[in-house]
Amino acid sequence: MRDLSEAALLVVDVQQGFDDPSWGRRDNPDCEVNISRLVEAWQGPVVVVRHDSVTPGSPLRPGLPGNALRGFLPTDPDLLVTKSVNSAFYGEPDLHGWLGNRGIEAVVICGVQTNFCCETTARMAGNLGYDTYLVLDATHTFDLTGIDGVVIPAEELARTTAANLHGEFATVVRTDDVV
Repeated sequence: MRDLSEAALLVVDVQQGFDDPSWGRRDNPDCEVNISRLVEAWQGPVVVVRHDSVTPGSPLRPGLPGNALRGFLPTDPDLLVTKSVNSAFYGEPDLHGWLGNRGIEAVVICGVQTNFCCETTARMAGNLGYDTYLVLDATHTFDLTGIDGVVIPAEELARTTAANLHGEFATVVRTDDVV
């Protein structure tokens, strides 16, 4: 693993709204503790990404309590990106431009949900040429029902994300590997 002292930490969608029971059963109860450890130990730039949902009824809509970031995140990150789609690279302000202007070539990704916004951001980061790391135990997701009606456990979705990304788009690591 490369020296990450000049990498940016991307903290994706760590918001109050993901505590809403409508999401269902989640995996990784240690996710928030691990994200907090990463944020506390991080020496480089920290980018906080917030999902501003445009979906009616979403707990992540701006103006609702669920849109708020979790209390352990920095109140003054180096950059706050807001988005309404899965990838942090399609938010405002322009994350790719911001990273490029600072000569940042590596990103470390953590947050919610493993198989949606974290995976999509990691895929795009890899495609854009960043040395990309996904901190799997600093992410979580929820059970999903497949097209056949069978519930896919969150743990299986997270393992699949790790398999999809590792060696192709990113290097999948654990919090202890990074701090």
